[in-house]
Amino acid sequence: MRSTHFSTTGTGTGTGTRTSCFAVQVLKGRWFSVFASFLIMFGAGATYLFGVYSKQIKATLGYDQKTLNLIGFFKDLGANVGVLSGLIAEVTPTWFVLLIGAAMNFVGYFMIFLAVAGKIPKPKVWQMCMYICIGANSQNFANTGALVTCVKNFPESRGVMLGLLKGFVGLSGAVMTQIYYAIYGDDSKSLILLIAWLPAALSVVFVYTIRTMEPEKRKGSNKDELRVFYHFLYVSLFMAIFIMAMIIAQKLTQFSRAAYAGSATVVCLLLFVPLLIAIREERHLWNLNKNVPNHTPSQIILEIPKEVKQIQNQDILSPKAKKSCFLTVFDPPPRGEDYTILQALLSADMLILFLATLCGLGSSLTAVDNLGQIGESLGYPTHTVSSFVSLVSIWNYFGRVFSGFVSEALLVKYKVPRPLMMTFVLLLSCIGHILIAFPIPGSVYISSIIIGFSFGAQLPLLFAIISELFGLKYYSTLFNCGQLASPLGSYILNVKVAGALYDREALKELTRKGLDRNSVKELVCIGKQCYKLSFSILAMVTFFGALVSLILVYRTKEFYKGDIYKKFRVSEEEERGLSNNVSSSTTTTTVVNGQ
Repeated sequence: MRSTHFSTTGTGTGTGTRTSCFAVQVLKGRWFSVFASFLIMFGAGATYLFGVYSKQIKATLGYDQKTLNLIGFFKDLGANVGVLSGLIAEVTPTWFVLLIGAAMNFVGYFMIFLAVAGKIPKPKVWQMCMYICIGANSQNFANTGALVTCVKNFPESRGVMLGLLKGFVGLSGAVMTQIYYAIYGDDSKSLILLIAWLPAALSVVFVYTIRTMEPEKRKGSNKDELRVFYHFLYVSLFMAIFIMAMIIAQKLTQFSRAAYAGSATVVCLLLFVPLLIAIREERHLWNLNKNVPNHTPSQIILEIPKEVKQIQNQDILSPKAKKSCFLTVFDPPPRGEDYTILQALLSADMLILFLATLCGLGSSLTAVDNLGQIGESLGYPTHTVSSFVSLVSIWNYFGRVFSGFVSEALLVKYKVPRPLMMTFVLLLSCIGHILIAFPIPGSVYISSIIIGFSFGAQLPLLFAIISELFGLKYYSTLFNCGQLASPLGSYILNVKVAGALYDREALKELTRKGLDRNSVKELVCIGKQCYKLSFSILAMVTFFGALVSLILVYRTKEFYKGDIYKKFRVSEEEERGLSNNVSSSTTTTTVVNGQ
């Protein structure tokens, strides 16, 4: 049993205190926190721009492809190993987590910029790996601070919430590309500088507006939330379509600096439209609260019956509750309840999810990181390669919002297990890999769209499945642990497979020309054969991951047939009790005031 309360603030904090200033209510409200989270998540997608500036690192510092892929692996390692941020979030406030992330982002990427720009002596390879790992790891602190907080604030809408937030991360690469062209022109060194300061600045500006608030438990609140989330979705869809139109226009015509500035201005204005939606919702709550008496918290907190208190105390003092977490590792609660960290990590469901993620996300990250070299090997100009990266970014967004909203709708209406959506996404990803392995004219554009979409769709599904199967109590740590398979898959498939096979083909090309490795500064492979074998392997690995995910579908089908969000909703009996208690409280207060 849980106590039920009535909030008069409209901010979902449950304090019962109505703010006297509307502006303060907006800044403290759940909806402004969502808007701030959108902007922070927009800055957390800098890792997806690696395909744009990686060639600059390779050319400036004289790396071969295997070394560049090693740096790419450490980028993926930093981006996906977020256990530290999760553990820190368990014991510190959200603002502290966000500030750590801002500092790491600036330090990591600024050091890379200094190295590429020649401002410092050429770093050793391990130093470059360390810099990019630190910079990329900062996005885990942004994720943990913003994403986990929003999921806890809107538990019944977690699918759409995850889709929107991860969607903004997916869009960030394309948005930053527009801003970078407007501010710096076609200078990929300066893009690294932009990545260093912009995300850090966003986290610092909004650091105190993101915090955990008790979710609304009034009847019908979920429908109201979904309505607002769909408005956010429409804005982000319009932004994605506009950016895609700009990419097409920039490919067909030569944009001037002023044209890029105009495009970037429109994108930045669209980023702030969700603020207007947040203000509208807070205005609606403000008007509703004018008719609610301004009680103190003690006047409107509902009394918990003695019988319920006794049951709660018995639960707290039960022998099972006293057991050490090490003794309950293999005695987990039912799916959907709050698992301990060890129970979740050592469960069969998590191990299956880990293997499917290793295959799926590992292959997708390999494709994204090698887009620059794929375009170069097939003879595309540099500006067109940037278009590939932007297409991946935009369709990354479409995949995230699609998987978030559609999987939520299928789950609520038809009880379709969310892992089944993961299976379909992995099968789609296989097609994108095959199009790169056996390219035809224009196939890289199609594969960029497919890989971007499927890559984006996997993340919200992964995070939602973890929250549903293992609960929200330790979600900060568990969702970060869930993506640990991604860098491992990236290392195996990117460094050991794609990078090694690319260099082998490049060395064959040098041999045919009568040259050796010492004859050239940069090891380059040109032709369809460069990625043929490696992406054939990626397609097979991804297909295996799809088969593995079917095992999780089978194991969880009964769980998803039930009402997995029931515990987050107020029942009809509680709703009637809530109304009666509030009415009684109002009457009592009126008599007291009359005296």
